[in-house]
Amino acid sequence: MAGILIPIVCYAIIVAIVGRLSWSIWKQRRNRNKPEWPPYPVVDATDEEMDRRHAELRDGLSRKALGAERARRLWHKLAEAEIGEGLIHQSHRDFCGHGLIRTQDGVILCDIQDGSYPGTPIATWTTEAEFIDFFSRQSDFSMSGWDLGEPVFFTDDGWYRNNQRLTAAIVDKFLRT
Repeated sequence: MAGILIPIVCYAIIVAIVGRLSWSIWKQRRNRNKPEWPPYPVVDATDEEMDRRHAELRDGLSRKALGAERARRLWHKLAEAEIGEGLIHQSHRDFCGHGLIRTQDGVILCDIQDGSYPGTPIATWTTEAEFIDFFSRQSDFSMSGWDLGEPVFFTDDGWYRNNQRLTAAIVDKFLRT
């Protein structure tokens, strides 16, 4: 009896192992092109941890000014845009960050919502000199909303601060297009 039972049990164990491995391989191949959701680790952070992370991001922002030449090129590039168009670096559902939009009278800084613009102006520039004077001194840090010294951009709203704001990289990308 043992001579029959032992091979059957061993065979069953081998079949179970091979079946489990085959199932695992099949499942991996089937899900290879499907991203996990959400595509980032979910964090259940405390308020103190979130404040620390915000400070870490803030401290990593560049404080190097855009400079007069870059601001001048930005003004001229915006002047070439159609009225109601301009620097819109995000276009998706809900809040899309800050945009610079050409108007009949100059350029406005406004929030972009649902890809629609122009929104209510946050600031307006009607002359090249005003625009260059303002943007030449701006940096990633000041445009993020952290800098108390720049009331146009400053906010104490933690969600709004550094959320899809203008940066030197976004300005440079716009200037290259």
